[in-house]
Amino acid sequence: MSQDIREFISPFTELLAFGEPTHREHAHTWIRNELFEQLAALGYRSIALETCRVRGLLVDDYVQGAPGDLDTVMEEGFSHSFGQWPANRELVAWMREYNAGKAPEERLAFHGFDFQTETTSAPSPRPYLEYARDYLGEDVDLTTDDEKWSRDEAVLDLTQSPGRSEEAIRLREIGTAMLRRLHAVKTVDDAWNRAELHLTAGLSLLQYHRECAEPNPLGVRLNRLCQMRDGVMARNLLEIRRAEAAKGPTFVFAHNAHLKRTNSSMEMGGERIEWFSAGALVAPILGDQYAVVAGTLGRNDTFGLGEPDKATLEGQLQGRFTTWGLTADKPVGETRTDTRLEMGYFPLDQHLMDGVDALLHVRVGRPVTR
Repeated sequence: MSQDIREFISPFTELLAFGEPTHREHAHTWIRNELFEQLAALGYRSIALETCRVRGLLVDDYVQGAPGDLDTVMEEGFSHSFGQWPANRELVAWMREYNAGKAPEERLAFHGFDFQTETTSAPSPRPYLEYARDYLGEDVDLTTDDEKWSRDEAVLDLTQSPGRSEEAIRLREIGTAMLRRLHAVKTVDDAWNRAELHLTAGLSLLQYHRECAEPNPLGVRLNRLCQMRDGVMARNLLEIRRAEAAKGPTFVFAHNAHLKRTNSSMEMGGERIEWFSAGALVAPILGDQYAVVAGTLGRNDTFGLGEPDKATLEGQLQGRFTTWGLTADKPVGETRTDTRLEMGYFPLDQHLMDGVDALLHVRVGRPVTR
C-alpha cells in the first residue's frame, strides 16, 4: 500500500494508464494531477486524457506557451464537458507554468485520445474535411446540414441517419481522395500532421454514421459503435506514443472501461453491450510497455454511493487506507450490488482485476473541488 507511483512502474513502461470508476467522482482526477507531477519528475513528458483528440490540439498549443485565454481553452479544448472540471483546469494551468522557459524537448505535451463522439451522438464530418481541404488548397464544396448529423436521432434511429445517403457517399469519396493526395505531399511537418488528423477524424465520423444507418437491431448497432469508438481510441494512443517516443513515456487517464486489458460491458438503452476496450487493443501490441492502474471507490455521498459491505471487494480495500492508496495486492471478495446505472460507477469485480496491474482505491470520494 503506497501513494508513490514509482513502486508500480518499470523501466519498460512507456504508456501508463490510470482509470477512474465513474466520471461523476472527482477525487481520482485530483489524484491524477498529483501523480502526473511525480511522473514528470521521472521523465514522463506527455499526458493523454479521455477527450476529443482534435480539440485537444488547442490545449496543447496553450500549455506550450501560445497566446490564449484559459477560459476559452477550457471551453473549446475539451469535449464531454470535461473542460468544466476544476482539476482539469488546474492541470492545464500547471502544465503551462511548468513549460515556461524550458527547451522544447523538456516541455510537457497534452493530448486528447478520444473520438469526436458520445456513444449516442456524433457531429457532422464537415469541419474536419474542410480543414484538410483548406490545407491542400482545393476548391470543393463540402456544405451540408450539420444538424441532421449531430442530433441524437441520427444515431439511435437508423431511419433518421444520413450515414448511407448519397451525400455521405459523396463526402467519403472526397475525403478518401484528399487522404491519398495528402499522403503524396513530400513535406511532413506539424501543419501536415494536423491536416491528416482532421481528415482521418472526418472519415472516421463518416464510418461511424454509416454504422448508425445499418439495418441491425439497436443492441447490435450500439455494440458496434462502442467498439468503433474504442478502436479509434486505441489508434490514437498508438499514434501519440509514436509522436512522443523520443521524449519520454506517456501518462493516460480515462474511465476504467476504456483502459483495462480485458473486454468491457455495460447496460445501454436497455441492451447489454460488450466490446474490446482501447486497453485490450493496445496491450497485445505494446506488451510490457503498457501498464494500467484501475481506480476504485469506497463511498461518495454526493451521488448516493454508500459504504460498501465488508464482504465486497471495495469493502476489503476500505480497511487498508485512511484516504487513498495504491496496491498490487488485489483483494478477494464479492462484487458490490449497491450501485445504480445513473451513478456511472463500474463496481470492482474479478474480470476488471484480471485486466489491470494494480488498484488505486479512494476510501471516501470528494466533491468537484479539492
